[in-house]
This record gives sequence, C-alpha cells and structure tokens, in this order.
Amino acid sequence: MNNKTIPTGYLRKVHHIAFNVADMQASRHFYGHILGLHELTGEEIPETLKELVAVGKVANFVTPDGTVIDLFGEPQLLPPDPDPSKSFTRAYHLAFDIDSQFFDQSVSVIRENNLVIAYGPLTRPTGRGVYFYDPDGFMIEIRCDPD
Repeated sequence: MNNKTIPTGYLRKVHHIAFNVADMQASRHFYGHILGLHELTGEEIPETLKELVAVGKVANFVTPDGTVIDLFGEPQLLPPDPDPSKSFTRAYHLAFDIDSQFFDQSVSVIRENNLVIAYGPLTRPTGRGVYFYDPDGFMIEIRCDPD
C-alpha cells in the first residue's frame, strides 16, 4: 500500500459516527423517537461500551443499513451558537436516505416536533432534502432520490 493514500475500496462502509451531546435524554429522544432509529440494548451493546451505557454516559443507535451512531454524554459541552446556522464543528451534517414515498411524512414529523429547519424542504436534480438540527445544534439531513 502506498503511504500517501488508502486505495479505493479498502474502506468498505461507515462503521459508526460519534457525537458529543449535552443532554443525553433529549438526544436519545431525538434519535430514537423522532428519527425512529433502533437503540442498542442488552446483549446488542458492544462489550466495550456496556459499563458506559449502564451509567448513562453512552447510548448507541443503529440505522437500517447497520451504521452505528454513538452518543457520548458531555454535560459540560459548550452550547452551540444561538444562531443555529453558524457552524460550531468541522463536521457539516449527517444525512439519512429515505424512500421518496416517506419524505413528506418525515418533514411533517420534523415540524410537529418544532425542530429548527435550516434549509428546505428542497427539490434538486439529486432529489429532495430537508436540513434541520438535533438537540445539540448538529445539522441532520433527510433526503430521497428523485421520483
């Protein structure tokens, strides 16, 4: 392997995405109830995280394609800028793909939960999308391919 690049195809998929969150309960509600992701419990929790999960420091969610989202409780986390359009991290957003038949329903759920929408819903040549913020001000996108 060349020391300047990892060859294309060596990285197979996103394994997990980790977020520091100020309010674990609000974030668990957001990812589990609003977005409908499955929270790992019991024997599903990786052995290396069981103790942290047991004390409420970590929560793990999994998407239908197997990507794990790890939430790490950081109660002292500085709050995001009051203007949610101002980036506070180098990460820009986390995008979830959805079947186009469920896109409008997802937008309704976002609105019903009074989440701050940054952009959209938008229609582009690549499909439709809506960008909104999680409880810690991280931008989330729900997008679908064009019909």
